[in-house]
Amino acid sequence: MGQKTNPIGNRLGIIRGWESNWYGGNDYGDKLAEDDKIRKYIHARLSKASVSRVIIERTLKLITVTITTARPGIIIGKGGQEVDKLKEELKKITDKEVQINIFEIKRPELDAHLVGSSVARQIENRISYRRAIKMAIAAAMRMNAEGIKIQISGRLNGAEMARAESYKDGRIPLSTFRADIDYALVEAHTTYGRLGVKVWIMKGEVFGKRELSPLVGMAKKQEKGGKPGAGPARGGNNKARRRK
Repeated sequence: MGQKTNPIGNRLGIIRGWESNWYGGNDYGDKLAEDDKIRKYIHARLSKASVSRVIIERTLKLITVTITTARPGIIIGKGGQEVDKLKEELKKITDKEVQINIFEIKRPELDAHLVGSSVARQIENRISYRRAIKMAIAAAMRMNAEGIKIQISGRLNGAEMARAESYKDGRIPLSTFRADIDYALVEAHTTYGRLGVKVWIMKGEVFGKRELSPLVGMAKKQEKGGKPGAGPARGGNNKARRRK
C-alpha cells in the first residue's frame, strides 16, 4: 500500500492557506457545493486565460472571488467589460453580490497547474509527451525552481496497456513540511483515452511564521515584484492589502 498524501493538503495550516475562506454554519454543505460550482464555471468559461487558482471569501451578503491568472488582460477585457460580464454571470449562479479581484502570475513556469495544463494541451495536439515534459522541466529549472517532477500515466502513445512514467530534475522533499511544494493533477483527453499528468514543483523552503491567507501572501509577492498597478485589476475594497 502506498501512503501518499496530497502535498497541498498535507501543508494546510503549516505553510499554506485554504482556498476557501469562510465560516460554514448550518449550510456548510451548500456553500461547499456552491464554491465547487463557481470554480468549475470559471475554469470552463476562462479556459484560454491560463487560470491557476480561484480563491473564494464570503461575508454575509458578499462573495469575493480572486482569480490568479497568467493572462489577466483576457479576463479584464476592453475597459473591464469582460469582468463585469463574468460578475453578472456569477451573480446568477449564487444569487449574491460578487466582487472579482484578479492577480497576475508573474512566473507561470513555476505554477504546477499551468505547467500541467500546458503539457496536457501539447499532448492533445499530438506533440510527443516526452518532448513536452522535458521542455516544461527545463523551463521551470531556468526560472530557479529547486526541483520539479512530472508523472504521466495512461495509454502513452496509444499503447495497448496503460503505464506510468515520471521525469524529475532537482529535489522534491515531499516529507519536509517547510518545503513549499506546488502540486497539480491535470487530464489530457486524447483519442486513445485520458492521460493523467501530475506535477510537483519545489519553490524553496519557508522559515519562520507564514501568513496563511493566500490573498495576503499574493499581495506581498506583487509588491515585491515592483510593477506599479500589478495587483488586483478589479474590485475597490481589496481585502488582501487592507488585512496587512
